[in-house]
Amino acid sequence: MAYNLLKGKKGIIFGALNDMSLAWKIAEKCIEEGAEIVLTNTPLSIRMGGVQEFAAKHNIPLIPADATSVEDLTNLVNQSVEHFGGKFDFILHSIGMSLNVRKKKPYDDLDYDFLQKTLDISAISFHKVLQTTKKLDAMNEWGSIVALSYVAAQRTMYEYNDMADAKAVLESIARSFGYIYGRERKIRINTISQSPTLTTAGNGIKGFDSLVDFADRMSPLGNATADECADYCITLFSDLTRKVTMQNLFHDGGFSSMGMSCRAMHQYNKSFENDDNK
Repeated sequence: MAYNLLKGKKGIIFGALNDMSLAWKIAEKCIEEGAEIVLTNTPLSIRMGGVQEFAAKHNIPLIPADATSVEDLTNLVNQSVEHFGGKFDFILHSIGMSLNVRKKKPYDDLDYDFLQKTLDISAISFHKVLQTTKKLDAMNEWGSIVALSYVAAQRTMYEYNDMADAKAVLESIARSFGYIYGRERKIRINTISQSPTLTTAGNGIKGFDSLVDFADRMSPLGNATADECADYCITLFSDLTRKVTMQNLFHDGGFSSMGMSCRAMHQYNKSFENDDNK
Protein backbone atom coordinates (compact mmCIF):
# COMPACT_ATOMS: atom_id res chain seq x y z
CA MET A 1 0.00 0.00 0.00
CA ALA A 2 1.50 3.32 -1.10
CA TYR A 3 1.10 6.56 0.87
CA ASN A 4 2.80 8.99 -1.57
CA LEU A 5 5.29 9.85 1.18
CA LEU A 6 7.94 10.78 -1.38
CA LYS A 7 5.78 12.49 -3.98
CA GLY A 8 7.86 15.20 -5.66
CA LYS A 9 11.12 14.07 -4.02
CA LYS A 10 14.28 13.05 -5.86
CA GLY A 11 17.23 10.99 -4.75
CA ILE A 12 20.27 8.82 -5.46
CA ILE A 13 20.42 5.13 -4.53
CA PHE A 14 23.88 3.58 -4.10
CA GLY A 15 24.42 -0.16 -4.09
CA ALA A 16 21.54 -1.94 -5.83
CA LEU A 17 22.95 -5.15 -7.33
CA ASN A 18 20.12 -7.65 -7.69
CA ASP A 19 16.70 -8.39 -6.22
CA MET A 20 18.35 -9.67 -3.02
CA SER A 21 19.92 -6.26 -2.34
CA LEU A 22 18.51 -4.01 0.35
CA ALA A 23 19.19 -1.08 -1.99
CA TRP A 24 17.10 -2.77 -4.69
CA LYS A 25 14.13 -3.12 -2.32
CA ILE A 26 14.53 0.47 -1.16
CA ALA A 27 14.67 1.70 -4.76
CA GLU A 28 11.43 -0.15 -5.52
CA LYS A 29 9.76 1.39 -2.48
CA CYS A 30 10.97 4.89 -3.41
CA ILE A 31 9.34 4.56 -6.82
CA GLU A 32 6.16 3.17 -5.27
CA GLU A 33 6.00 6.16 -2.92
CA GLY A 34 6.29 8.66 -5.77
CA ALA A 35 9.98 9.54 -5.86
CA GLU A 36 12.24 10.04 -8.85
CA ILE A 37 15.57 8.27 -8.44
CA VAL A 38 18.98 7.80 -9.99
CA LEU A 39 20.71 4.44 -9.52
CA THR A 40 24.46 4.03 -9.20
CA ASN A 41 27.00 1.28 -8.61
CA THR A 42 30.51 0.38 -9.73
CA PRO A 43 30.92 -0.58 -13.40
CA LEU A 44 31.78 -4.16 -12.36
CA SER A 45 28.71 -4.50 -10.16
CA ILE A 46 26.52 -3.14 -12.94
CA ARG A 47 27.87 -5.78 -15.32
CA MET A 48 27.53 -8.61 -12.78
CA GLY A 49 24.12 -7.75 -11.34
CA GLY A 50 20.63 -7.15 -12.67
CA VAL A 51 20.42 -3.42 -12.04
CA GLN A 52 20.55 -2.57 -15.76
CA GLU A 53 17.27 -4.43 -16.27
CA PHE A 54 15.78 -2.69 -13.23
CA ALA A 55 16.76 0.73 -14.57
CA ALA A 56 15.42 -0.05 -18.04
CA LYS A 57 12.13 -1.37 -16.66
CA HIS A 58 11.49 1.81 -14.68
CA ASN A 59 13.16 4.20 -17.14
CA ILE A 60 15.67 5.32 -14.50
CA PRO A 61 19.16 6.71 -15.16
CA LEU A 62 21.92 4.30 -14.15
CA ILE A 63 25.19 6.16 -13.67
CA PRO A 64 28.36 4.11 -13.04
CA ALA A 65 30.46 5.43 -10.17
CA ASP A 66 33.08 4.09 -7.81
CA ALA A 67 32.09 5.58 -4.45
CA THR A 68 35.75 5.65 -3.37
CA SER A 69 36.55 8.05 -6.23
CA VAL A 70 35.80 11.74 -5.65
CA GLU A 71 36.04 12.30 -9.41
CA ASP A 72 33.37 9.65 -10.06
CA LEU A 73 31.16 11.03 -7.30
CA THR A 74 31.46 14.57 -8.63
CA ASN A 75 30.37 13.36 -12.06
CA LEU A 76 27.50 11.37 -10.52
CA VAL A 77 26.17 14.29 -8.49
CA ASN A 78 26.46 16.73 -11.38
CA GLN A 79 24.70 14.34 -13.78
CA SER A 80 21.97 13.72 -11.22
CA VAL A 81 21.34 17.44 -10.72
CA GLU A 82 21.17 17.84 -14.49
CA HIS A 83 18.75 14.93 -14.82
CA PHE A 84 16.49 16.16 -12.00
CA GLY A 85 16.60 19.75 -13.22
CA GLY A 86 17.85 20.93 -9.85
CA LYS A 87 18.79 19.80 -6.38
CA PHE A 88 17.68 16.47 -4.92
CA ASP A 89 16.28 15.39 -1.56
CA PHE A 90 17.75 12.09 -0.39
CA ILE A 91 20.64 9.64 -0.69
CA LEU A 92 20.93 5.98 0.26
CA HIS A 93 24.43 4.62 0.96
CA SER A 94 24.24 0.82 0.84
CA ILE A 95 27.86 -0.13 0.21
CA GLY A 96 30.05 -2.68 1.95
CA MET A 97 32.81 -5.12 1.05
CA SER A 98 35.64 -6.89 2.86
CA LEU A 99 38.35 -8.87 1.12
CA ASN A 100 39.40 -10.21 4.52
CA VAL A 101 35.94 -11.75 4.85
CA ARG A 102 35.97 -13.03 1.29
CA LYS A 103 39.43 -14.55 1.73
CA LYS A 104 38.44 -15.94 5.16
CA LYS A 105 41.20 -14.07 6.98
CA PRO A 106 40.55 -14.15 10.76
CA TYR A 107 40.45 -10.87 12.68
CA ASP A 108 43.71 -11.61 14.47
CA ASP A 109 45.50 -12.24 11.15
CA LEU A 110 44.17 -9.48 8.91
CA ASP A 111 45.75 -8.45 5.65
CA TYR A 112 46.20 -4.72 6.25
CA ASP A 113 45.98 -3.79 2.59
CA PHE A 114 42.60 -5.56 2.58
CA LEU A 115 41.65 -3.68 5.75
CA GLN A 116 42.37 -0.34 4.08
CA LYS A 117 40.10 -1.36 1.20
CA THR A 118 37.37 -2.46 3.63
CA LEU A 119 37.42 0.92 5.37
CA ASP A 120 37.61 2.91 2.15
CA ILE A 121 34.77 1.07 0.42
CA SER A 122 32.49 0.47 3.39
CA ALA A 123 32.92 3.66 5.44
CA ILE A 124 35.17 6.37 4.04
CA SER A 125 33.14 6.27 0.80
CA PHE A 126 30.25 7.60 2.90
CA HIS A 127 32.30 10.65 3.90
CA LYS A 128 33.28 11.16 0.26
CA VAL A 129 29.61 11.05 -0.81
CA LEU A 130 28.67 13.58 1.88
CA GLN A 131 31.60 15.92 1.26
CA THR A 132 31.14 15.88 -2.51
CA THR A 133 27.40 16.52 -2.26
CA LYS A 134 27.90 19.37 0.22
CA LYS A 135 30.65 21.06 -1.80
CA LEU A 136 28.44 20.98 -4.90
CA ASP A 137 25.45 22.27 -2.87
CA ALA A 138 23.36 19.56 -4.52
CA MET A 139 20.71 18.86 -1.87
CA ASN A 140 17.56 20.73 -0.93
CA GLU A 141 17.12 21.93 2.64
CA TRP A 142 15.59 19.30 4.94
CA GLY A 143 17.01 16.56 2.76
CA SER A 144 17.83 13.15 4.21
CA ILE A 145 20.84 10.86 3.89
CA VAL A 146 20.76 7.27 5.16
CA ALA A 147 23.51 4.63 5.35
CA LEU A 148 22.95 0.99 6.23
CA SER A 149 24.84 -0.34 9.24
CA TYR A 150 24.81 -3.35 11.59
CA VAL A 151 24.90 -4.00 15.35
CA ALA A 152 28.47 -5.34 15.01
CA ALA A 153 29.52 -1.68 15.25
CA GLN A 154 28.65 -1.91 18.96
CA ARG A 155 28.92 -5.62 19.74
CA THR A 156 31.36 -8.33 18.78
CA MET A 157 29.68 -10.65 16.28
CA TYR A 158 31.43 -13.89 15.40
CA GLU A 159 33.08 -13.81 11.95
CA TYR A 160 31.86 -10.29 11.08
CA ASN A 161 35.53 -9.41 11.09
CA ASP A 162 36.83 -6.02 9.92
CA MET A 163 33.39 -5.07 8.61
CA ALA A 164 32.56 -4.32 12.26
CA ASP A 165 35.31 -1.68 12.31
CA ALA A 166 33.97 -0.22 9.08
CA LYS A 167 30.43 0.02 10.45
CA ALA A 168 31.71 1.78 13.57
CA VAL A 169 33.49 4.35 11.40
CA LEU A 170 30.38 4.69 9.21
CA GLU A 171 28.22 5.56 12.21
CA SER A 172 30.78 8.05 13.52
CA ILE A 173 30.84 9.80 10.15
CA ALA A 174 27.05 10.13 10.26
CA ARG A 175 27.26 11.88 13.63
CA SER A 176 30.20 14.15 12.82
CA PHE A 177 29.00 15.17 9.36
CA GLY A 178 25.40 15.25 10.55
CA TYR A 179 26.22 18.12 12.91
CA ILE A 180 27.89 20.18 10.19
CA TYR A 181 25.40 19.45 7.40
CA GLY A 182 22.45 19.97 9.73
CA ARG A 183 23.76 23.26 11.12
CA GLU A 184 24.64 24.71 7.72
CA ARG A 185 22.09 23.23 5.30
CA LYS A 186 19.36 21.55 7.40
CA ILE A 187 20.37 18.15 5.97
CA ARG A 188 19.82 15.17 8.27
CA ILE A 189 22.07 12.11 8.32
CA ASN A 190 21.25 8.78 9.97
CA THR A 191 22.30 5.15 9.90
CA ILE A 192 19.99 2.16 10.08
CA SER A 193 21.26 -0.88 11.97
CA GLN A 194 19.33 -3.59 10.14
CA SER A 195 18.73 -7.20 11.19
CA PRO A 196 21.02 -9.73 9.48
CA THR A 197 19.39 -10.05 6.07
CA LEU A 198 20.00 -12.64 3.38
CA THR A 199 21.63 -10.52 0.68
CA THR A 200 24.43 -11.31 -1.77
CA ALA A 201 26.92 -9.54 0.51
CA GLY A 202 25.62 -11.21 3.67
CA ASN A 203 25.93 -14.66 2.19
CA GLY A 204 29.69 -14.12 1.92
CA ILE A 205 30.04 -14.12 5.72
CA LYS A 206 30.90 -17.48 7.26
CA GLY A 207 28.04 -18.93 9.32
CA PHE A 208 25.62 -16.23 8.17
CA ASP A 209 22.63 -18.59 8.10
CA SER A 210 23.25 -19.43 11.77
CA LEU A 211 23.55 -15.75 12.61
CA VAL A 212 20.20 -15.04 10.94
CA ASP A 213 18.56 -17.87 12.88
CA PHE A 214 20.08 -16.76 16.20
CA ALA A 215 19.00 -13.14 15.71
CA ASP A 216 15.49 -14.26 14.82
CA ARG A 217 15.25 -16.38 17.99
CA MET A 218 16.60 -13.51 20.10
CA SER A 219 14.32 -10.80 18.68
CA PRO A 220 10.84 -10.52 20.24
CA LEU A 221 9.43 -9.36 16.90
CA GLY A 222 11.71 -11.55 14.78
CA ASN A 223 14.17 -10.29 12.18
CA ALA A 224 13.25 -7.29 10.07
CA THR A 225 13.00 -8.27 6.41
CA ALA A 226 14.45 -6.44 3.43
CA ASP A 227 11.00 -5.13 2.51
CA GLU A 228 10.49 -3.86 6.05
CA CYS A 229 13.89 -2.15 5.91
CA ALA A 230 12.72 -0.40 2.75
CA ASP A 231 9.59 0.80 4.52
CA TYR A 232 11.69 2.22 7.35
CA CYS A 233 14.04 4.00 4.95
CA ILE A 234 11.08 5.65 3.26
CA THR A 235 10.00 7.23 6.55
CA LEU A 236 13.49 8.69 6.96
CA PHE A 237 13.47 10.09 3.44
CA SER A 238 10.04 11.62 4.02
CA ASP A 239 9.09 14.88 5.73
CA LEU A 240 7.71 12.94 8.71
CA THR A 241 11.20 12.69 10.25
CA ARG A 242 12.52 16.21 9.75
CA LYS A 243 14.06 16.46 13.21
CA VAL A 244 15.68 13.01 13.29
CA THR A 245 19.40 13.26 12.63
CA MET A 246 22.81 11.96 13.77
CA GLN A 247 21.15 8.75 15.00
CA ASN A 248 21.97 5.09 14.63
CA LEU A 249 18.48 3.60 14.42
CA PHE A 250 18.09 -0.08 15.26
CA HIS A 251 15.68 -1.84 12.92
CA ASP A 252 16.09 -5.35 14.24
CA GLY A 253 12.91 -6.56 15.94
CA GLY A 254 14.34 -5.69 19.35
CA PHE A 255 17.54 -7.76 19.05
CA SER A 256 19.82 -4.89 20.13
CA SER A 257 18.03 -4.57 23.50
CA MET A 258 18.00 -8.28 24.33
CA GLY A 259 20.29 -10.33 26.56
CA MET A 260 18.73 -13.79 26.22
CA SER A 261 15.35 -14.87 24.89
CA CYS A 262 13.27 -17.94 25.74
CA ARG A 263 13.57 -19.27 22.18
CA ALA A 264 17.33 -18.83 22.06
CA MET A 265 17.78 -20.43 25.50
CA HIS A 266 15.58 -23.37 24.48
CA GLN A 267 17.73 -23.98 21.40
CA TYR A 268 20.90 -23.65 23.49
CA ASN A 269 19.66 -26.19 26.03
CA LYS A 270 18.84 -28.66 23.26
CA SER A 271 22.54 -28.79 22.43
CA PHE A 272 23.14 -30.46 25.82
CA GLU A 273 20.54 -33.19 25.44
CA ASN A 274 23.02 -35.70 24.04
CA ASP A 275 26.12 -34.24 25.65
CA ASP A 276 27.63 -36.60 28.23
CA ASN A 277 29.85 -33.82 29.54
CA LYS A 278 27.07 -31.42 30.49
